[in-house]
Amino acid sequence: MHDIEKFITGFKQFQSLYFGENRELFNRLRKTQQPRTLIISCCDSRVDPAILTNSEPGDIFVVRNVANLVPPCEVGGGHHGISAALEFGVCSLGVKHIIILGHSQCGGIRALMEDSYGSAEGGYIAQWMHIAEPARDKVRKELSHKPIELQARACEQAAVLLSLENLLSFPWIEKRVSAGTLSLHGWYFDLDNGELSGYDAATKTLNILQAE
Repeated sequence: MHDIEKFITGFKQFQSLYFGENRELFNRLRKTQQPRTLIISCCDSRVDPAILTNSEPGDIFVVRNVANLVPPCEVGGGHHGISAALEFGVCSLGVKHIIILGHSQCGGIRALMEDSYGSAEGGYIAQWMHIAEPARDKVRKELSHKPIELQARACEQAAVLLSLENLLSFPWIEKRVSAGTLSLHGWYFDLDNGELSGYDAATKTLNILQAE
């Protein structure tokens, strides 16, 4: 019960800070939300986008899943949770930015590189990680002579770029990007060094982000 008590105590602190000291914020949020940015991040407990960006409630619309993946646009059967969240964020909330937030030491990507994700009991992880197989195959082809640790890191970054490509397969996202009303960003958080890098489409490189 220690964990649950910790969460309850944490909520009391949240309640005091935001409802006690920042009533204006929650009076506004009670009526509506107007986040300008949607972040797709990993479920990993070490990579919380709100904490990493020092955001307040209402600042970001967050979608979290295993390995921060975006599936390609599909129609038909199935429960398209990520696609539904994207549609709501883009079409209903009108966000101006979408950030794919990848990170080092990703368990999903490591399992993908080692072909070990298929051993999970439910089979859901294997089906989900199938999305990132093109990134894995590219890394294996180009870095077959490198250690698995380096391959996994390269795949973590390649998966971010793959998800950026998949975002553009949604017509209502591509339309807004082409019109200049929506921007896509690929970020990578290095757990080892505590650094955040962003993908530069012009140079096709990841560069450490600096506040302007």
